[in-house]
Formats: sequence, structure tokens, C-alpha cells
Amino acid sequence: MTGRRRDLAAMIGPLVRGLIAAELPVLRAHGVSMWAYSVLTALDEGPVRTQAALAQAIGADKTRIIGVLDGLQQQGLIERRADPADRRVRLVSITERGTRLRRTAQADIQAKEERVLARLPAAERAAFLSALEVLAAVPPEEIAGA
Repeated sequence: MTGRRRDLAAMIGPLVRGLIAAELPVLRAHGVSMWAYSVLTALDEGPVRTQAALAQAIGADKTRIIGVLDGLQQQGLIERRADPADRRVRLVSITERGTRLRRTAQADIQAKEERVLARLPAAERAAFLSALEVLAAVPPEEIAGA
């Protein structure tokens, strides 16, 4: 197999499964699910969003995240309010408590990721993370259509 490489999904899939397995106990320790963490991350990294835009940003069906949002609101991690421009639309934002929890959970997750990244020399690690940032920004429809 000279000059050939494995498919990207075949290489990335096991890595992703391992990372998720390492992440789940961290999220449980912080009292949030993977979906809840995804919501908090999207809200912490961006402006106030509508529930529909938030669902699209995290790749979830908008009806699926209602229960997640209910739980996060009950925990005081997010706020939902009617959009003054359209009372039928709910705007979602992260609270200070939600921001603290999300950032603490992320720090704990990234501490676990260090064990994997430590296998790479510094230059390869920097290149890997840079390349991953670029590839992660490619829209899914562009990947599927390529």
C-alpha cells in the first residue's frame, strides 16, 4: 500500500469514539449531558440565539433540544425569553453560572485530551490542532458534496 492512506473517517472515527468515552464521565461529574454541554458551548461561543438557530448550530432537531433546554434552565445555566420582535420566538442565552460550568468542564476535558496530544512532538501537535481547526470549519454539506 505504498503511497496510500486510510480513509479519514477510518482514522478519525476511533479517535472520536475514544475522546467521547473520556469526556462522558467528566460531563457526568459536572451534572450535564453531551447535548447540554453542546448547548452551553454554542451559547458561550456566540451571541444569544433562537432555539431553532441553536438547534441548527449543534446539529440537533429543534424539538429534540427542548428537554435539554428545560433542564439547563431549571439548573440556572441558561435563560430563555420571548423575542421582543416576535413573541412566538424564544431567545436563549447562557448565564454566568452556565459559563463557569461550561468553562470548568472544558478545562477538565482538555486535561484528559492532553494524554492523547502528548504523543505528538510539539511541532506536529501545533500543526495537527491548526489543521483540525481548518477542517472542523468546513460545512458538512460541502464535505458531503465534495
